[in-house]
This record gives sequence, structure tokens and C-alpha cells, in this order.
Amino acid sequence: MKHISLIGGSGFIGTRIAFLLSESHVFEFSIIDKKLSDSFQVKSKIVDILNPECLLDSIIDNSIIINLAAEHRDDVKPLSLYDEVNVIGARNVCAVARGKDVKTIVFTSSVAVYGFAPINTDESGLISPFNDYGRTKYEAEQVYKAWQSEAPESRTLVIIRPTVVFGEQNRGNVYNLLRQIASGKFVMVGDGENRKSMAYVGNVAAFLLHATTAFKPGVHLYNYIDKPDSSMNVLVGAVNRMLGKPEKINFRLPFAVGYAIGKFFDALAAITGKKFAISSIRVKKFCANSVFETSIAKTGFVPPLPLSEALERTVRHEFIESHRGDGVFYTE
Repeated sequence: MKHISLIGGSGFIGTRIAFLLSESHVFEFSIIDKKLSDSFQVKSKIVDILNPECLLDSIIDNSIIINLAAEHRDDVKPLSLYDEVNVIGARNVCAVARGKDVKTIVFTSSVAVYGFAPINTDESGLISPFNDYGRTKYEAEQVYKAWQSEAPESRTLVIIRPTVVFGEQNRGNVYNLLRQIASGKFVMVGDGENRKSMAYVGNVAAFLLHATTAFKPGVHLYNYIDKPDSSMNVLVGAVNRMLGKPEKINFRLPFAVGYAIGKFFDALAAITGKKFAISSIRVKKFCANSVFETSIAKTGFVPPLPLSEALERTVRHEFIESHRGDGVFYTE
């Protein structure tokens, strides 16, 4: 039976992949992470991607690698961690892949490589990251491409650039938005007509697994987005409706005011050393259009859940049903 090595597999997306693998019984798998998996402890190996010797010992010969490990938060300190984990980590994975005769690597990059991209940017979009996360993700892509080019007739590289990923048990930006709406404390910054692409964790996990066997040797690059895209006004209205609340948004702040508040918290964070939920970059990202296109449909992949159903399932799990004791995952 073929083996899949899930590097960074203890996190939000990796745990979903592990559940799919455990239910399908098609692959053997192991989770390789610096943190023990809460759900699959027996399958876990505690390994830092920056330790090439331990990484080498943890990978099964001729396995398939899915690399989910990344430094990704907006407030990472020191900034050198982005280069260490995302770029040097990629070099270590490729070195191990050479030593273990790995023929297939699936790498999760990010739409952050495009920066504040034009609406409907697809896989051919201009690379213009605005932060170290996006920059180092793109640099990591080049590391993996170099690995594939060494044996182009036998090696398969799949690079997947997801947009913002949400779902049950996640404590990232989408959850923070949903929580504010559910609490009745949500304030719209800007006119709310900016549109957002989103991706449901269950669908992303399913496509990552699909990618392990769907492609011939070569380099295959896909954005991952669940369609259709929604404006912030439509999204907030839909969530209010799911919660049994009026759809109308009562409180709005002009962008300039919201951005100024974000700058205030930036200064406060610099002075106190504390991390705050509000920052100027988060306000800017909230008010920006973030709409991407993808060519995934050409692969024959069909997402398990429509986006509307995935959003409703998440809202119900987090704010209507009781799931005390469930683990959660903190992401951006």
C-alpha cells in the first residue's frame, strides 16, 4: 500500500486530510510535525522541518509527500522565521525526497504570492507579494520546481495556492469575522462591496488528496477557490440569516477611520509588545478585493460540499450546536 507523509500534518488542513485517509483505507500515512497530532497520536512523529537528519529518518522510502508546514501569521517575530521554515524547510524536504526516492510532492503555497491582486487573478497572475509570507511561499515554489526539474520524466510536483481557508474548529480570520457577527458586535469597515474568495477546509483537503494520484510527471499549479465569490455585504447578510438575525448591517465605519484605528493598535503593539486582533494590515486586507480564479475544474475534481453548505455547516457547528471539548486550530 502506498504511503503518504503529511509534513505539518497536525494542523487544521492536515488533520482533515488524515481523517480522509483513515476513512478511505487507500493509503498508509504518517504525520510529521513539530507538534503531536491531537487526533492521530499513534500516526505522529515529532520532527522539526529545520532538522534534516530527523526529517530524513521520518520519511518512508518512495512515499508521497504532502507539505503543509509553514510560518504564516501576520505577526511572526523574528521575520527570519519565514525564510527558515518556508524556504530552508523546502530545501530540507527536497533533500529528503532525493534520498528517499520520492516521486511525488504536493506543496501548499498560497494566493499571498499575488499580493493585492487584480480581481479574477488566475494561475498566470503577476507575482507581487506584499509581505514575507507571500515572498517566501513563492521562493519555496522555486525550490520544489528545481527538485522536479532534476528528473522531469519521473517526478510529479503539484503546487496548490489556496485562498483563505475556513471550516469547523478553525480560529483564523474567517472565524473571527463569524464570531463578531454572531455576537452582534460586528462593524463593517468600508462600503462592504469588496468581494472575497474563500475555500472550505474539507474541500481543500479532498483536492490535496486528489492531487497525489491525478497527475502525470511534470509541474502542475492550481489556485484553490470554492465558488461563487461574495461581497462582504452578501456574506454578512447570509451569516446573519443562518443565525436567525436580520440581514441588514447597522454599523459601518469609513475605511479611513478603520485604518486609523488599525494604525493606533500597531503603535500600541510596538510599545507594549502585545499582539492585538486589530492592525492596519488586517483592516487593509479586510477592505480589499480578494477574488481569484482557478482551473481546477479541468482536472475533473468536484468539491464534496458547495460553498454555501460549507459556510452553513461551519456557522452551525461554531455558534448553534454544542461542541465543548473539541480541539481547535489557530491560524491566520
